[in-house]
Amino acid sequence: MYRASDIARYIIERCKEKDRPISNLKLQKILYFVQAEFLAAKGQPCFAEAIEAWDFGPVVPCVYYEYRMYGGANIPCMGKSGVHRLISAEDREILNGIIDECSRYAASMLVEITHNQTPWKEAYRKGGYNNVITVESIKNYFGED
Repeated sequence: MYRASDIARYIIERCKEKDRPISNLKLQKILYFVQAEFLAAKGQPCFAEAIEAWDFGPVVPCVYYEYRMYGGANIPCMGKSGVHRLISAEDREILNGIIDECSRYAASMLVEITHNQTPWKEAYRKGGYNNVITVESIKNYFGED
């Protein structure tokens, strides 16, 4: 299992390689879909940090706070960090597939998609902001097909 901050750095670097801008909002949604893909494909989470249901969809708080200084602007890529060496080749393949797919969409579209999915809706319904979207709910939802 990886640290969410390392996966976030990998996502930012991959988006830069593909010439696709990424804001913190978009990064948060891609992290959610990465977690979902790992749970569906491998039966285990990609990272241990919790995902919470916030107003604009799923958020990994520690990663959000790391990049919040950019507001709604695109996060700059400061070059290769070497984070790819921390991630196995098999896992990079999974990551690249989901990043490449999700990064094609605007952040607003990813928000709309997550708002229509059971894991976010159920967690948010419990009182809104800061409720954890459980690994079990993500696994159950994405393991259905």
